[in-house]
Amino acid sequence: MACRELLLTLARKGYVKLPPSLSSAHNDKRNQSIPVIDTDQTPLQGRLSDLPPVTLLSVRNTHLESLYNSLVHQHHYLGYRQIVGQHLKYMAFIDDRPVACLGWGSAAWAVKSRESFVGWKRAVKDQNLHMVVNNIRFLVLPWVSVKCLASRLLSLNIKMIKEDWPAIYHHPIYLLETFVERDRFMGTCYRAANWIHVGETKGTSKKGHDHMFHGNIKDVYLYPLRKDFREKLINGNRL
Repeated sequence: MACRELLLTLARKGYVKLPPSLSSAHNDKRNQSIPVIDTDQTPLQGRLSDLPPVTLLSVRNTHLESLYNSLVHQHHYLGYRQIVGQHLKYMAFIDDRPVACLGWGSAAWAVKSRESFVGWKRAVKDQNLHMVVNNIRFLVLPWVSVKCLASRLLSLNIKMIKEDWPAIYHHPIYLLETFVERDRFMGTCYRAANWIHVGETKGTSKKGHDHMFHGNIKDVYLYPLRKDFREKLINGNRL
């Protein structure tokens, strides 16, 4: 889909001429309903220290990916959407019961507070944006109420993704980002996991080639993966 959008953009600007479309412009795969997979919804409560250890697994391209998709589709307020481009999916378990889902994908194209925090100019950002990864989904299942579980999962996932992303996509990452809808959440688990609140979004979203104002302001949180992240994100891998 990313390649298709690039070709369409080039065609609109007159750089290339594309042959007539062979099918509808709608993405049928993305619009398919996600099968509902039943899971044990018995309430799980208590202190993290009183429960069996939490296990976090990378589930993309495994037999668990369909369960991840189903749980996010059913229980995350944004639902499930097929992720375009580089991405990873993780599921957390206590014993053999799923308790949470975390999804990661490519960074947002333009975030003023992030650019200011890093010290990015436009040309440098365009070149090095692939070294930032976005936590696009974080779902603790609604029947799970375990204090400190969310921040613990973030800490575990940070350690894993630092190794997993370069191993799969063959380039390093130096910064994580996420956007927290302030009318719904306070961002407590991100703060507890030492993420840095750097600002807020403008309340706009991209629709086609236009930006539409929707008024849904989100807090911007960042997590540097190493002390020299600014130098790496500005100078790339030349250091």
